[in-house]
Amino acid sequence: MNRTLRGKPAWSAFQRRLYGTLFATPFYGATLLRRHPAQLASVPPDAWPGDAHHGAAILGNVLTLAGIRVQPKGSPWDENDADRAWREALHEFLWLRDLRALGGEDARRCARTLTEEWLDRHEACAGIAWRADITGRRLAVLASHYEVFFASAPDALRLRLLASMTRQARHLSRIVVRGSDGLNRIAAIKGLLYAGLCLPGEMPLLAKARRLLDAELAWQVDTDGGHVERSPRAQLVLLRDLVDMRAALGAGRQEALASLRDAIGRAATMLRFFRHGDGGLAVFNGSGEDDPKVVDLVLTHADARDRPKPSAPESGFERLSAGKLLVIADTGLPPDEGLDSHAHAGTLAFEASFAKERLIVNCGASITSGPEWRQAARTTAAHSTLAVEDMNSSEIRPDGTLGRQPAHVSVERDETDGNSWLSLSHDGYAEPFGLIHRRRLYMSASGTELRGEDSLLAAEKQLADGTAGVPENRAFAIRFHVHPTVRASMAQDGSAVFLRLPGGVGWRLRVSGAKVDLAESMYFGGDQARRSQQVVLSGRTGTSTTTVKWALRQEGSKR
Repeated sequence: MNRTLRGKPAWSAFQRRLYGTLFATPFYGATLLRRHPAQLASVPPDAWPGDAHHGAAILGNVLTLAGIRVQPKGSPWDENDADRAWREALHEFLWLRDLRALGGEDARRCARTLTEEWLDRHEACAGIAWRADITGRRLAVLASHYEVFFASAPDALRLRLLASMTRQARHLSRIVVRGSDGLNRIAAIKGLLYAGLCLPGEMPLLAKARRLLDAELAWQVDTDGGHVERSPRAQLVLLRDLVDMRAALGAGRQEALASLRDAIGRAATMLRFFRHGDGGLAVFNGSGEDDPKVVDLVLTHADARDRPKPSAPESGFERLSAGKLLVIADTGLPPDEGLDSHAHAGTLAFEASFAKERLIVNCGASITSGPEWRQAARTTAAHSTLAVEDMNSSEIRPDGTLGRQPAHVSVERDETDGNSWLSLSHDGYAEPFGLIHRRRLYMSASGTELRGEDSLLAAEKQLADGTAGVPENRAFAIRFHVHPTVRASMAQDGSAVFLRLPGGVGWRLRVSGAKVDLAESMYFGGDQARRSQQVVLSGRTGTSTTTVKWALRQEGSKR
């Protein structure tokens, strides 16, 4: 895909501060004032379930958002010390789903009270509450929950809310492109599309949203269906947003774009690509497992049934499958600049599952455990791949974006008589150490054996400079993080590790060319952080190519 056609990038940090100051002024606010409607022209459906238990907790002023539980002392809108992810989710109003799931007059009264408090505090277009993606998500949720909570509200609140939604939509129209990027831009466009459909007299917003959506889908969704942020969780959110927009257009008696229908089909196929045997998602680039029931629901509403291909070269992932064994490998370059703030340094990492049980994993995304763990979960050491001198294969800057990173990732695939091979390499360690990481994976047709070979060899620059051999005495570690439900124990005088799945199936990992150790690890792929284990193969480079061979075999299977 030619991503040079991506259109305008989001504002820089300086531009955000500059425009943020302008937007907060009464003068700018006055430019948004026009006649507002007395009702919505259309109410789009919302197909996603809320959590009634969370809804009941909200009545007691306890809000669990982005996986973080907070009990404010006063109004939630005055809780400025909470985690940023929690505050962002609060302003997106997705908690209305939880109150809808709870139902009843108390839930309706609570929704109206919290909405009125927001209107009291956020008249000015300032802060994260008015960020393009958050405004877009909020508009979509308010529109789809209007009949449930606000159509029968007292006139003063109802008209005030509709006036605010009109102001939000007009402001969003001005910042929708430059105020967001990537998946957040899709969310902003979604809000604009809902506003154009639902607010009387705002059809120009719908026309603009359709034009923008058509352009964004052309560069954000690869031909294999993957999203440019290269995250299974982003894939899920993308598909849900696209399905919502198609449903909203249908409710508003508007024809869906051909590009939207096509993108839904391709994105659904790629979402299936990322599923393990338990129905949850692979844990790459800021993802967690996610609830298989939610994934099922999104795929059901997508109504696209194509099976995934084993290779997704544009998205940069490969899938090996035989018998009950499944491997998903990250074989692509990191996301583009501007889309990398949540990217992980996990090039050539893989995950493996057997039937409905996960075996080898990456550590996943840490949302609820604070910024230190969040940063640690992005490192190469938190992935089932090789690291040199404990350095990340992609530099993670203090601001969260990526610096130095692989410029080339090579992928070769071969399949014969049901057996599959992958030959992979990346040059993320070429600049600091003059080394190339090559990984070869082989899966038997029976699905009872996964063999691997990790090598460190001299980068081409080393050879061009006349440097003899491989830069020596560089420490390396190859890690295999195991799922928290897997029990790992040393075997055979320290040359192998036995892995026992919760269902009782055993796998033996044999190694040659490196020291084998067991160490503690942490797993952030589920609802909460959990202690786990990792197998660490360590050593130092020599004067020639350094190779570590390993084999993971189901216990009792034939070689």
